[in-house]
Amino acid sequence: MAADRGPLLDEIRGRLAAEADADRAAHGEGYFPTAMRITGVGTPVLRQIAADLARRLETPSDAVGLASDLVAGGGFEERTLACLLLSRHFKAFATLRAGDIEALGRGMDNWASVDAFCSLVAGPAWLAGQLGDADLERWARSSDRWWRRAALVATTALNKKRAGDGTGDARRTLAICARLAEDPDEMVIKALSWALRTLANRDPAAVRAFLDEHGDALAALVRREVRHKLETGLKQPRRGR
Repeated sequence: MAADRGPLLDEIRGRLAAEADADRAAHGEGYFPTAMRITGVGTPVLRQIAADLARRLETPSDAVGLASDLVAGGGFEERTLACLLLSRHFKAFATLRAGDIEALGRGMDNWASVDAFCSLVAGPAWLAGQLGDADLERWARSSDRWWRRAALVATTALNKKRAGDGTGDARRTLAICARLAEDPDEMVIKALSWALRTLANRDPAAVRAFLDEHGDALAALVRREVRHKLETGLKQPRRGR
């Protein structure tokens, strides 16, 4: 299949070009300044293409190889499509290991790409044991803001309703949150709030204890949003995550 990926990549790029929205691309969806090429293709279209590719690609190596090629192409939509494809090709997803997953994340430079990568690939892989706690700890220590954000966003997969036994994973989530509790970067702060709010759905007592322990070390936005979540069960409205 590797020798045949050129025509398939051309087909995919043609499909993306046919759905391109110049106005959407110019706006950039507010993702963050990015070096990635943005064509303005919406997520519903990307999901349709990913579902079609998952049906057509017969072997895990075909799907993983295509995902790698899509990421290497430098496009925002192609990178998102790669994550969507792997989340739908269950046999391919099951073959992923830490090195494969980290290769898919290289070059992330905006919050939307980080969040797609973590929600669709890295977080579920951590939950499944394909990433280890040490891998996420290493991300949390990275000098790259986007890998630090990724460590936090990946915790949300541990605490969704369908994860594990439904009680969440306070231990692993709060270990990452504690490491990044004083990080001053805006993108990390917002991800910390998201991670804690997601855990609050499963284990509010653990989140209250975390707030009590870390107190003023946490950014005001984190304290405000997480307390609002604990008190009302709702997220405070704001743009971006």
